[in-house]
Amino acid sequence: MSDGRPAPAAPTPVAALPAPLAPLPRHAAGTGLPLGTGRLEFAPLGAFRFESGERLANLTVAYRHDGPGPDEAPQLLVIHALTGSADAAGDWWAPLIGPGRALDTGRYGVICANLLGGRYGTTGPTSRNPVTGRPYGATFPRVTTRDQARAQWALLDALGIERLALVTGGSLGGMVALEVALERPRAVDALVPIAAPAATGPLAIAWNHLQLELIDRLGGDGLHLARQLAMTTYRSETDFGERFGRRAEPDGRPSVVSYLAHQGDKLLDRFDVDTYRVLVRAMDGHDIGRDRGGVRAALGRLAEAGVRLTGIGIGGDILYGPDQVRSLVEAAAEAGLRAAYREIDSTKGHDAFLVEWAQLTALLDEVLVGP
Repeated sequence: MSDGRPAPAAPTPVAALPAPLAPLPRHAAGTGLPLGTGRLEFAPLGAFRFESGERLANLTVAYRHDGPGPDEAPQLLVIHALTGSADAAGDWWAPLIGPGRALDTGRYGVICANLLGGRYGTTGPTSRNPVTGRPYGATFPRVTTRDQARAQWALLDALGIERLALVTGGSLGGMVALEVALERPRAVDALVPIAAPAATGPLAIAWNHLQLELIDRLGGDGLHLARQLAMTTYRSETDFGERFGRRAEPDGRPSVVSYLAHQGDKLLDRFDVDTYRVLVRAMDGHDIGRDRGGVRAALGRLAEAGVRLTGIGIGGDILYGPDQVRSLVEAAAEAGLRAAYREIDSTKGHDAFLVEWAQLTALLDEVLVGP
């Protein structure tokens, strides 16, 4: 986040929700780092069955809700990316959520939940397995983006949120947003996947393979290197050129190398290898057309329900680039959806959905308010 961003708005109590749940500690267990504002809640949701057939005896989901409850205003669902948390309003999307902002908590309720298999409060590899009394670790069940979407709906059901005026997210969040809409098409008005394709492509799977190989062979050191590799796909040649050029640090290392090492250090301080592996594999398996007759047939379900889709690409994104998002939008239009393609103009690459606040505000306003 850049300095000088607007201060996050204080969350508003949600009407008609269950009694307040145990608050997530300000410091996520074992990370030693603040989890945004720490103003999250836990929802125990009972048994959960994965697509694989494996099950959890009790799924817990960490979430944050801001603005009025479902009896008072339309509800918006925001879904985080790979290593994010549920604290969108207090952390990674703070400039977009709050009174008078793009996701205006004076007019809408805004909810964000930590993904199934995540690191920050929702049941995942670092959670205690009630059978063994130890963290699940590498034994945690394989997770798909459909599993993650169903976990989002399990939380929404528990909170009494039956309909969503908007579902949005970037990267992995956009993939899960697509699955949330496909899980219950008639419960979603507008769908805005950002820098997210209909199915993960071979180049992204190749990069993920290298990251997972590093982790499997080197453990924590591998995670450090995997994050560095990932960062080279999240940014652009222009961004690295403008920020680092040929400069070197006092120790003689190229500045770009020092930057990548710093990013690896930061992730090691707040994440773990097993969670990273689970979430990356969920991305690799993403394909909305799987077992639905293909992408167009899947999107036809959304067309029948009247869902509006706006796919947002990012110029210079080498991970899930504009052509992949255009293909999603074209397939949606062919399936009969009211579909539109929009593009963020940025030198920041894939990570532009975490920094280009003015453009994101205009695009979200267009969807919620109209051009």
